[in-house]
Amino acid sequence: MNLNDKNDFSIENTARLISSKDDSINRQLRVTKEGIAFLSDDVGNINTDNLAFRFETWCRGNGYCGEEASKDSEWVRTVYNWLNDNWPNPKSDIIDY
Repeated sequence: MNLNDKNDFSIENTARLISSKDDSINRQLRVTKEGIAFLSDDVGNINTDNLAFRFETWCRGNGYCGEEASKDSEWVRTVYNWLNDNWPNPKSDIIDY
């Protein structure tokens, strides 16, 4: 999802992003220096060179991503707000809420 494009950066696309990967392994929501948000299978401090920021690791089995998580409107709104609050000027390179 492109955070620089107000047509792409939306609640609906945040839900799509959340549903783009299941909850079977640890995942991390990351944002590149170009403003592209994506769910990564790399977590922690692995492969962070081109990142503007990343969120704390979402541990598997906790319902942070996947189809069910994308249907939780409160969670989707929370993730959207976190992205909005930190792009383009992140509070830190790792966001831990």
